[in-house]
Amino acid sequence: MIGRRGLLAAGTAAAFAAPALAQRPRLLRFVPQADLSSLDPVWTTSNVTRNMGYMVYDTLYGSDAGFRPQPQMAAGHEEAEEGRRVTITLREGLTFHDGKKVLARDAVASIRRWITRHAMGQKLAPLVEEIAALDDRRLQFRLKKPYPLLLEALGSPVAPPCFIMPERLAKTDAFTQLREVVGSGPYRFLANEFVAGSGAAFARYEGYSPTPVAATGYTAGPKVVHFDRVEWKIIPDAATAAAAMQAGEIDWFEQPPPEIQQLLRRGRNVAIEPMDPLPMMALMRFNHLQPPFDKAAIRRALLPAIDQEAFMQAAVGTDAALYQTDAGFFTPGGPMASDAGLEPLRGPRSLERAKALLKEAGYTNQPIRLMGPTDILVPAALTQVAIDLFRRLGVNLDVALTDWGTVVQRRTNKGPLDQGGWSVSMFAFSSMDFLTPATNPTLRANGAGAWFGWPDIPRLEALRDAWFEAPTLEQRQALAREMQVLAMQELPYIPVGAYRSQTAVRRDLADRVRGLAIFWNIRRV
Repeated sequence: MIGRRGLLAAGTAAAFAAPALAQRPRLLRFVPQADLSSLDPVWTTSNVTRNMGYMVYDTLYGSDAGFRPQPQMAAGHEEAEEGRRVTITLREGLTFHDGKKVLARDAVASIRRWITRHAMGQKLAPLVEEIAALDDRRLQFRLKKPYPLLLEALGSPVAPPCFIMPERLAKTDAFTQLREVVGSGPYRFLANEFVAGSGAAFARYEGYSPTPVAATGYTAGPKVVHFDRVEWKIIPDAATAAAAMQAGEIDWFEQPPPEIQQLLRRGRNVAIEPMDPLPMMALMRFNHLQPPFDKAAIRRALLPAIDQEAFMQAAVGTDAALYQTDAGFFTPGGPMASDAGLEPLRGPRSLERAKALLKEAGYTNQPIRLMGPTDILVPAALTQVAIDLFRRLGVNLDVALTDWGTVVQRRTNKGPLDQGGWSVSMFAFSSMDFLTPATNPTLRANGAGAWFGWPDIPRLEALRDAWFEAPTLEQRQALAREMQVLAMQELPYIPVGAYRSQTAVRRDLADRVRGLAIFWNIRRV
């Protein structure tokens, strides 16, 4: 039998040909959590595409370690008319990767495209009378009333971020995918080297102009690039990726599974460390447009059978330090987290009780299509637990397992099952996505405008509106608790736990920015 190292050498020698020693310090090789199936970071909320977006694009504002907005492409802003008129000035010297200057009209078109897809942007949109370019460097918001979170929204790292792209691309409808990638960020996307299912490459953009604002944290502060080239390698088999990392052919493995983490810990040259200071969130998402989960009673019937610990142990292993149960609709450790309304997720679990409630709710063996991926660690693990759960409940289950890219495409289908639609799916989100009602896209309940699954819960939307208007932290926290109680009744989704994502990096890399797969500041020592 050929060993893993022999298999790696025989099967992937071309993909991992070791660079010359003189070139090695300027090259970073990375294994992302899944294939880069979409190149449009506005069209999709996929973390893989968002991470690519932060390499290629820049934003007007970034988000620091305290989630405060800090200028990036912006030199600053001015407010007038008690906050109803906000003028943002671009920094001088900004250029796109095609050599053209970044102009205010590019930013305006980018904001207009983003505003329809982002949770905070959707809240901003009804307040906007006009977004206009005053000249090449100044853009202005004219608002019907002040929106205190405007800069937070423009700098939010929650997918989709407000990436600035050329006007000609930004004028594309937000629900139509872009195929061309032109940004002004620290790296250029090398389109001629992109092969779906194989990998992508990025080159340092020599014309990039880092912000002079000395902020730190997530996406704020100067984006200083220490590598001339970054290569993303799509390696679906985790053991092969681990072997490549042990052999020094890979520098960073974004999301190794628990058993691979144990293997890599034994080596002296690889460190396993938290991706994010706060836990990520996992959920079971329902399609509210199609039976049987168009009925809240049927969604609620599943609650006695939901075992958050089972889902989390499948995702990250049995080390209790890596996961948290009793998780609700907001990130544990964040300002809005509480245990309000979570009683149905506590105590002994009961399949028999869930079966009885399904019958009482009117479930009559309608088909349920569980859609899930095979090639992205946590959602794939969650999906396997869900498959077992639904089979033990005795429902009429149809399992549709595909690659992550197909899931991303297919989840947009609002049609019935016989037209390619879906019933339920498992997803995972970054900690920052679920910090507040402003940033949690899956807590939106505005029907057709909501995130995939399209719940329509007017009372939940009203509470969210009140949260935005609340003047104090205590009042916002009270409203968040009320939202969670209502969400546990109506169930736009079921929280299935929180977990601490671990990443693997070679020990000769330093200064990685915690939170996302970020490629500035990180350097070889």
